[in-house]
Amino acid sequence: MADGSAVGVPPVLLVHGFASSFEHGWREPGWVDILGDAGREVIGVDLLGHGDAPKPHDPAAYTDGLADSVRAVLPAGGRPVDGIGFSLGAVQLLRLAVEDASRFHRLALIGIGGSTFAPRDTGASDAGFPSGRVFDQLMDAPRNDRAALEACLRRPHSPLELADLARVTVPCAVIVSDRDELAGDPQPLVDALSDARCTVLRGVDHFQTPREFACIDAALAFLGV
Repeated sequence: MADGSAVGVPPVLLVHGFASSFEHGWREPGWVDILGDAGREVIGVDLLGHGDAPKPHDPAAYTDGLADSVRAVLPAGGRPVDGIGFSLGAVQLLRLAVEDASRFHRLALIGIGGSTFAPRDTGASDAGFPSGRVFDQLMDAPRNDRAALEACLRRPHSPLELADLARVTVPCAVIVSDRDELAGDPQPLVDALSDARCTVLRGVDHFQTPREFACIDAALAFLGV
């Protein structure tokens, strides 16, 4: 899933959110075309249980399987990438950056904030999502395997701790909406990162955030596109 390239410029890794996919989350809203027109190589990934990735129905498969999906597409030889992640995808980028920040040049983290690090309720995802009507609609979309997504939500959980994020030494942009109750207050996340800026969008629903032009503009400007 690569489009375009620019010599000496990091590829851009796009990691979608829960119940989405590379095609749905990034290509449909125009991210891939914009990056390609700017001469940027795009690395796409479908997280385990999503898109064209395998869709196991065992929650245990998702404990490491989500981050493994991203590890599998990172360039050989340790070449760093610019990462853009939304919600669940942003959390996976943070997990990998905690492990080895040298794999990244910059990170744009969309739709996550303090709620990412709150105690998790049963049936919630890494981004603090409770199950409910919106999630039922997402999981029942024709592109999705509901049983796989339910397993993803029920996976054994090892939450990131704010203290872990001190190891994320690359520049980060946190992009959230003032109406995003799922992400929560972005400031605890911004404060925990060693080099972070925050952009707060106005009046945008959580799930619409990566489709807003203001979000696209903020993320790509941060990456120098």
